[in-house]
Amino acid sequence: MAVIEAEQERGLANAMVPALGRVAQVKKETSDTFTLAVEPASAEPLAGFQPGQFSMLYVFGAGELPISISGDPQERSRLVYTVRSVGKLTQLLVSRKPGDVIGVRGPYGTHWPLKAARGKDVLIVAGGIGLAPLRPAIYHILRHRADYGRLIVLYGARSPRDLIYRRQIEEWARLPDAQVLATVDYGGVAWHGHVGVVTGLFRYVRLQPFHTVALICGPEIMMRYVIWELETRGLQPGDLHISLERNMKCGIGFCGHCQYGPNFLCKDGPIFPYHEIRSWFGKYEL
Repeated sequence: MAVIEAEQERGLANAMVPALGRVAQVKKETSDTFTLAVEPASAEPLAGFQPGQFSMLYVFGAGELPISISGDPQERSRLVYTVRSVGKLTQLLVSRKPGDVIGVRGPYGTHWPLKAARGKDVLIVAGGIGLAPLRPAIYHILRHRADYGRLIVLYGARSPRDLIYRRQIEEWARLPDAQVLATVDYGGVAWHGHVGVVTGLFRYVRLQPFHTVALICGPEIMMRYVIWELETRGLQPGDLHISLERNMKCGIGFCGHCQYGPNFLCKDGPIFPYHEIRSWFGKYEL
């Protein structure tokens, strides 16, 4: 028994040691959001990932935080992260310069059910920076286009200045058999697109409820209204998949900070089919 416990402790210790990543590129998306490309800083390659998974990124001397991977899962030479600067640690992270070294652990967590979605239409609904963990799923679908039906992307942000990946959104909208719509809460005189919450875009979309899988990420209140709208339109809870956020500290289900009902979001999530968590989704201070 003592030997087993020692091996478990050694495994946990190894899991907490970050690999070294070197920042290769920093791209400004909006006034407070940046996309970082990270490459291996040694001969040891960074681990591959599945769309929807996240890494624990460590700024040496400051701390560690979970960030969803937002790049192409087929690009093995680097990992890409889109980060909104909302506090001291995220500000330090987005302030890294090309050549700076950071720590990378992971990837961790569950992923979007892209195998189960084969042969079906895929509806992607994102709010704000919630498009970041969904972008790898879009890359995958576009790379394996014959495996899926229609691709529908509905994206909402606070203002035109807060839309991330704007050039890619325009490129996706021109693709055949794809419908890509964006909306903002406040448009201004220069904005000629949709204005309003993202659920307002459903009036422009024709869904086949038994032939559609929905992938949803954004503020929790937004996801609640999106789910209500989709259930009203006949989609089944098992075909609705959401990405949840909580205060993750370890990434391996050890510290307990990210407990959500009976689950730990870092290892049982962050991606869940809605029917598995509907009993406690949206409950205050769960």
